[in-house]
Amino acid sequence: MKEIHYTLLTDGSSDKALLPILSWLLYQHCSDYAIQSEWADLRRLPRAPKQLPEKIRTSVALYPCDLLFVHRDAEGMTREKRVGEIKQALVENMAHPPAVCVVPVRMTEAWLFSDETAIRKAAGNPNGNQALELPVMNNIEAQPNPKKILYDLLRLASGTTNKRRLKRLAVNSLASHVTKFTSSFAPLRELAAFRTLEEELLKIIADQNWNY
Repeated sequence: MKEIHYTLLTDGSSDKALLPILSWLLYQHCSDYAIQSEWADLRRLPRAPKQLPEKIRTSVALYPCDLLFVHRDAEGMTREKRVGEIKQALVENMAHPPAVCVVPVRMTEAWLFSDETAIRKAAGNPNGNQALELPVMNNIEAQPNPKKILYDLLRLASGTTNKRRLKRLAVNSLASHVTKFTSSFAPLRELAAFRTLEEELLKIIADQNWNY
């Protein structure tokens, strides 16, 4: 079977939660290929790169791939500015595979609200019946702090009422599992940033003839 190997370079370790989303996207458009993913973990290198151009160069060297995804959260900046930073860093690294910018508006957590069942499973309480008021998908990019919303939902979904246990609940770790339990990320197509990601990916798929 034909394969596509991709590498994801992220801002931080929690952002590797994007891997199932990116794999799902590729499966949607390259169903005849086996998708192999790698997260570029540069944290334990003797001299971990600090600047984005060096991170890209090191990621490609240590995690060879057919496709590179470069993630940065928009946070307080516009998506266009973040994309510009990534593209400039790519220009400074001429020898790299086809690359796609992954820039959720605000932060990665904004893309983790598409499946209530996945949030319950990640919280370790799949059969819980607590009412979870998930943000409306097409409005999530306007939320100032989607990470806090997600963490609060995970605490609620856990069913834990003991204040001491709630305080010890590792919601940052639980959040990283949400995408693993999500069966479909189609609802994310309501978000402009996600649609742009898919459009850029489709151009590369066509250029590489991966859809044939």
